[in-house]
Amino acid sequence: MTPSDDYQGDEAREKRPTLLKGLAFLVILFLFGAGLMFAAIQLRSPEGPKVATVEPDPLTVSVMPVRLAKEFRIDESFSGLAQARRKSELGFSSGGRIQSMSADVGDRVKQGATLARLDTRSLGAQLASADAMVEEARAAHSLALNTVERQRTLKLQGHVSQQRVDEAEAQANTSMARIEAARAQADTLRVQIDLARITAPFDGVVTARMVDEGAIAAPGTPILELVEAGHLEARIGLPAISASRLIPGEIYMLVADTGTVEAKLRSVTGVIDADRRTVAAMFDIENSGDLAVGAVVRLSMEREINEPGFWVPVKAMSTASRGLWTVFVAAPSEHGWRAEPRPVEMVHSEGGRGFVRGPVQEGERVIVDGLQRIAPGMPVEPRDATSAVTPNEG
Repeated sequence: MTPSDDYQGDEAREKRPTLLKGLAFLVILFLFGAGLMFAAIQLRSPEGPKVATVEPDPLTVSVMPVRLAKEFRIDESFSGLAQARRKSELGFSSGGRIQSMSADVGDRVKQGATLARLDTRSLGAQLASADAMVEEARAAHSLALNTVERQRTLKLQGHVSQQRVDEAEAQANTSMARIEAARAQADTLRVQIDLARITAPFDGVVTARMVDEGAIAAPGTPILELVEAGHLEARIGLPAISASRLIPGEIYMLVADTGTVEAKLRSVTGVIDADRRTVAAMFDIENSGDLAVGAVVRLSMEREINEPGFWVPVKAMSTASRGLWTVFVAAPSEHGWRAEPRPVEMVHSEGGRGFVRGPVQEGERVIVDGLQRIAPGMPVEPRDATSAVTPNEG
C-alpha cells in the first residue's frame, strides 16, 4: 500500500456521517421548532382569532322596475334595389356598317328617337330595282287586260274560240300575281331599310354604348343599352310570414339614402326563393325623383310577437350555462336589500336591450349596471332614475 492510498482512505472516513453529527442536527432542528412555537404563542391574541362581524356597506346600484308584458312588437327592416321597370340592349337585326350614332352614355331620349343607323345604300339600290319591277309588272298586267277585252269581242263576233279567251284571262291573272310579288319584294326591302336604324322603344337614359361609327355590326349584337327613366320598381325579399301581411295596391313608404319615397305594392310572388328563403314583393315607386337606378331602398314593418316577458338593458345580463342568461334583482331582506340572481331566457334582442322571460315578478327591481362588482347575496342600495326606494315600499 502506498502513502497516497492511506491519504485517500482517511479522507473518505472524514466524509462519512457520524452519530455525533446526526445528534447535533436533531438538536438544532428541535430548537428551531421550539422557537417558532414560542413566537406564535406570544403573537396570539388573548381573545382568540379575529373574525369580521360587521357587514360591508351596501353597494349603491341603479335598478329598473320590471314591467311584464304578454307580447311585444319589433321593427323589421328589409332591403331591396330600385330598378328600372324596363331595360333593353339594342342592336340591329341585320349586319352592316354603322353609318351614324346619335346617342351617347347619359343621354335622355324620347320614345321613337333615332339612336343609330346602318349604311343602307345597297338596300336603296335594291329597292329602286324592286320598284321598277313593280312598274314593269303593272304594264304587263295592263296589256293583258286589253288583250282579254279584244279576245272577248272577237269571241262575240265568232272569230275566236273560247280557248283563246281563257288563255288571255290566265295571262292577265299571271301578270297581276307578278305585281303582287314585286310589291312584296319592295316592301321587304323597305322593312330592311327601316330596321337599319335603331329607335328608342321607350323614354329612357342611355347607360352603355358599345361601338362607334364605321364599325361592322353583327346581327343581334347589342350596341346600346337603354334604361327606362321615370318608372322605377323595387324588388324586396321578405320572410313568408311578413309578406303575408302586405296588401297589394296599398302605398308603403320606402327609405333610401336620398330620403323617403312612396311605393305602391304591385304584387307578391308567393313563392319562396330556394337560396334566400324569402318571398319577393314588387313595388312601383310613385315619386322616384332623384332616386338613382340601383339605389338601395328599405321597407320597415312592425311585427307583433305573442311571447310573455319583459325588456331589460343588455348590460343588465350576464352569461350563464346552457344558453341562459342571469339578471340580478335587488330583493328585500331583514337588513335592507341583497343582490339575488335569476336565470332568464333571451327571446329577442335589438339595439342595447333584450326581451327576456324568467322567474321575475312584476315590479321587482333589476340591477342594470355594475354587474362586475356584484356577487350573489351582496348587500346593495337600489336607486332608480326617479327616487330612492326603501325595503318597505311595494
